Amino acid sequence: MYTTVNEDGVLNNYPTETKIQFAEYPAIWEQRQYVIQGVFATLLVATLVLVAFSAS
Repeated sequence: MYTTVNEDGVLNNYPTETKIQFAEYPAIWEQRQYVIQGVFATLLVATLVLVAFSAS
């Protein structure tokens, strides 16, 4: 940990900084999986909303 002391003698602790990691663009098969996940999530939410409306 990185520690500094101000003029009043108060310690300030700072964590060490990690290296920056850049994200990579997803591959085609990953993009297709994201689309399938989105479709299933949309169907789930739509079903829950319809059940909520029909129950009330």
